[in-house]
Amino acid sequence: MRSILFILFGLFVPASAFSQSDSTPHIVFVTGDEEYRSEESMPMLAQILKRDYGFDVSICYALNEEGFIDPNVLDNIEGLERLEDADMMVLFTRFRALPDSQAQYILNFAESGKPMAGFRTATHAFLYKDDPEREHLNNDWPARVLGQQWIVHHGHFKDGEEHLTRVEIIEDMQSNPILNGVQGFDAFSWLYHVDGGDWKLSGDSEPLLMGTALQSKHQNEGRLDQYPLSNPVAWTKTYTGTSGIPSKVFFTTLGHPYDFKDESMRKLALNGILWALGEEIPDGGANAEPAVPYEPNDAGFGDVFKPNMRPLDL
Repeated sequence: MRSILFILFGLFVPASAFSQSDSTPHIVFVTGDEEYRSEESMPMLAQILKRDYGFDVSICYALNEEGFIDPNVLDNIEGLERLEDADMMVLFTRFRALPDSQAQYILNFAESGKPMAGFRTATHAFLYKDDPEREHLNNDWPARVLGQQWIVHHGHFKDGEEHLTRVEIIEDMQSNPILNGVQGFDAFSWLYHVDGGDWKLSGDSEPLLMGTALQSKHQNEGRLDQYPLSNPVAWTKTYTGTSGIPSKVFFTTLGHPYDFKDESMRKLALNGILWALGEEIPDGGANAEPAVPYEPNDAGFGDVFKPNMRPLDL
């Protein structure tokens, strides 16, 4: 039994309180983005999966020198060694410059053939500036593994105050189990461009949902031929690394903290994780009721994250 302790919304939750067998899937959530409060949304999903499926869940956070969760720390995510015996990785990081001793755990897992899920800024999970040996991790790696790299989005408009993307199910995908219980909804995430113009999703990516920008700087600038108003916001794909085993990958470019207040967004995320693991998805989708109240801070940079959150010592 893994005696991992983690913090959730200021509430200390001992993972050791949940006894697990060796056959229980172990999911490691890797957080570390300074904009979208992944340190709040990913633990919320993890607790639901713990409660309803008994999965063994671990959460890795960006920590500062005092041991507090601080997503502005770009070069440290504690606990990544847990990926060595994980059955699935869920990645929600942004522009990290991790040392090799940490980044290698993520890279090794991606080559293992085991399932993965990614959220929003994982299209730009890493950023190594002026570093020729690692620059492939900035764009090439997320495009190959997850389906696309960072390109551009349709712009910031009153972030957290207005819905900026209308999300709709692609008609031919309505029977896909990842969409069980999912209905179209309006998201706070501004639309990422991933397909169209000079760009296309990589490999065998299969879009599930389309998003349409409700406000767009590209429309204002007359650039919709290059960056159309509608783009995929969720897809599945496979990635075959050095193991030779195809990994099942679920990805969504949605991920604003307020998106997860919508039941359909939570169902989409949970169903995608269950699909990647090969678990059965109920006809109505996963139970998406949060285990504890989900009251995240808004997206944004600087000191807008919740302060003084600290994982307990082992």
